[in-house]
Amino acid sequence: MGIKGLMPFINDAAPLAVKETKLEAMTGRTLAIDASMHLYQFLVAVRQAGEAGAANLSNEAGEVTSHIQGFLNRTIRMLELGIKPVYVFDGKPPELKSQTLAGRAEKKAEADVELAAAIEGGASSEDIVKAAHKTARMTPQMNEDVQELLRLLGCPVVLAPSEAEASCAALCKAGKAFAAVTEDMDVLTFGTPVMLKNLFDVESARTGGAKRPAYEVSLPRLLQQLDITMEAFVDFCIMCGCDYCGNIRGVGPPTAFKLLQAHGGSLEAAVAALDAAKRPAPESWRVDDARAIFRAPEVVDAAALPLQWRAADTAGLKAFLVGRHSFNESRVQKAIDRLSKLRAAGTQSRLDSFFAAKEPKAVPESAKFDPFKKKTPASKAAGKRPAGASSGGKGKQQRK
Repeated sequence: MGIKGLMPFINDAAPLAVKETKLEAMTGRTLAIDASMHLYQFLVAVRQAGEAGAANLSNEAGEVTSHIQGFLNRTIRMLELGIKPVYVFDGKPPELKSQTLAGRAEKKAEADVELAAAIEGGASSEDIVKAAHKTARMTPQMNEDVQELLRLLGCPVVLAPSEAEASCAALCKAGKAFAAVTEDMDVLTFGTPVMLKNLFDVESARTGGAKRPAYEVSLPRLLQQLDITMEAFVDFCIMCGCDYCGNIRGVGPPTAFKLLQAHGGSLEAAVAALDAAKRPAPESWRVDDARAIFRAPEVVDAAALPLQWRAADTAGLKAFLVGRHSFNESRVQKAIDRLSKLRAAGTQSRLDSFFAAKEPKAVPESAKFDPFKKKTPASKAAGKRPAGASSGGKGKQQRK
């Protein structure tokens, strides 16, 4: 879920923090990608027609391969554009997230029943596909499959000790990556300087819908426009509703922001001012623990983490895709040809750095982004909305 309702609020209250972008604009960039989020997207989006109308792609052994197909195509596309992907996988979730995960498991069980009823009742293929989307589940084997594929493609794989988006943010704060690529808005709460949202809109493309624009969100500009500190932003996100505290019924971002402003930024005072009968705090309202997770999450040691991109192991790829997962050999050969052409041509910007066995240049401590650094009067003034700019405008004249 991330932070409930945060993106629409940012578009309205801090439009200068958001600008439209596209995948092609990331040439030469290193991107920290929330792999688990994208794995789920492929399980939902990459499907084939079947008796149920919404079956995942699978190999001869009946094992799902939608995620493998999706990561293969996406990764090669990025490499061809001169993008350096770093895939970050989830570790053990925080204990504070257990209630959220239990709720998601319950919804999955309900979705299973809905799907069975839709199939048995002769529902339309479209309705069955929609029902099937809700039943998608990731397994440990799927994670292992994708990690093996990515290593064969020569891309670095990072195993986060806890939440993937927190480690993505750590890589960006340390200067190891330009942006965190995820749909979870709490990557901003974890302090990434830049977030990329909707960068790969697979589902819309697959279903024939209009492709959503990709957005680049700047945390420094967001804090400047809202005129708040990072500590206040964390409290604001908690009050909006997050995975670690649940949410207060009827309190979305606009209400949360106004309440915090009215009570001097105190989350406790803002919540105490609510009518407990109408807007009770969740039973799991452990604010201090949620703050601790956002402010000092369990993450990889980004500064000491070596990131290297190597030439693809084409023989290993063929054995993995064709031999083990029953991929069409001619299609796999086309993918291998694209990789071989990529390495041989070396024409895309900064492609030589993909295959150089050397450490990236160290980022000086003074240049690293510290979201909890106190705001100065000059930094506050730099981010204020220009006179006459509408708080709700989304036009191009309001974005850089």
